[in-house]
Amino acid sequence: MRVRVRVRFPRRDCRFIRFITGAAAVNPLSVTNRNFLNFLTLECEHPDMSESSPVENAGRVVEAVADRIESAAVVDRTVLLPVLAAAVARGHVLLEDVPGTGKTVIARVFAEAFGLEFTRIQFTPDLLPSDVTGSMIYDEHAGEFTFAEGPVFTNVVLADEINRAPPKTQAALLEAMEERQVSVDGTTHDLPRPFLVIATQNPIEQEGTFRLPEAQRDRFSVKTSLGYPDLEGEMELLERRANRQSLAPTVDPAVAPDTLERLQAIGETVDVDPKIRRYIVEIARATREDPRTETGVSPRGVQRVFEAARAAAVIQGRAYVRPGDIKRLARSTMAHRLVLTTDAVVDGVRPTAVIEDALDRIDVPGVSPDLEAEMEPEPEAGAGAETGMQTGTETEQETR
Repeated sequence: MRVRVRVRFPRRDCRFIRFITGAAAVNPLSVTNRNFLNFLTLECEHPDMSESSPVENAGRVVEAVADRIESAAVVDRTVLLPVLAAAVARGHVLLEDVPGTGKTVIARVFAEAFGLEFTRIQFTPDLLPSDVTGSMIYDEHAGEFTFAEGPVFTNVVLADEINRAPPKTQAALLEAMEERQVSVDGTTHDLPRPFLVIATQNPIEQEGTFRLPEAQRDRFSVKTSLGYPDLEGEMELLERRANRQSLAPTVDPAVAPDTLERLQAIGETVDVDPKIRRYIVEIARATREDPRTETGVSPRGVQRVFEAARAAAVIQGRAYVRPGDIKRLARSTMAHRLVLTTDAVVDGVRPTAVIEDALDRIDVPGVSPDLEAEMEPEPEAGAGAETGMQTGTETEQETR
């Protein structure tokens, strides 16, 4: 006999809990009365997106995902913002940082929190395009060639040290990123939805690497870094490792697997005032006119910033974009699209400095009084190690 008891629970812990006699447990919560569990099994439903307005509830859902990631990762929320924004905007992420700062683990925990499939591809100089996309193999039993899917056929792909693979292999992945499909022997194969690439680069040990061309870097919606943790962060890291038996942290899904696609659809409904659209365009044009740049933010980059800003509004549970959304994401969405002049490189000019100067020169569009707080943005999302911010590290799992 199946007995169901529905109990309302705090949203941040679980929307509902169900007690089902004899059923398999999903995401069990801790219960002090273990004898009670001999008769009843606790099952926790994922947060849904059916209550209240879609955008407001979307913000709560993303908050649940971020909390789940942070339960396993010593990482600052300002670092997660551009990554989450890129995912909701159907974009891709480039993480550049020194070894050991948690790039790989962040990508894996991100996929687990969304309930998505995850694949890691280690890029090496001898990696072939077919090693990424897949190839045709001969089936002796069927007497014909069949397509064997490569590791790119998943929801979240970690392209680890992408700059160590030759340009031809890099191009194969970047084509999949842009088209959401791969072509093998004249046949097109669609990739799973949603599809997100999180690529990593190591800024040191550049010998034998193949630097991503500017045109290929432009295809990433966001480029950010994690940076080193502060003292408390590293102490927390060791505390979590001491309380865990496994080497690598893992988390249970915080939402259903189709949630990210639904968030992406909601992002398309977010309103962007014409004044804010012009604000984005003027910032981009200011980077092109800066004498320290050979190439500024491209028109494609303008669209990616627009999409990331709408995604940031969804993350905040708003149906409209504020100027502060642009300011918070400016460096992580624009800086990697700039090509500096030789003199600027010799002088040690950073691309982020060009973005900051453009933000200072361009007037912020007028807003209503209740939005004035947005004029002073929070710490720049995705600044990471480049600005000296100590934000992320190798992520660790807390014991339950």
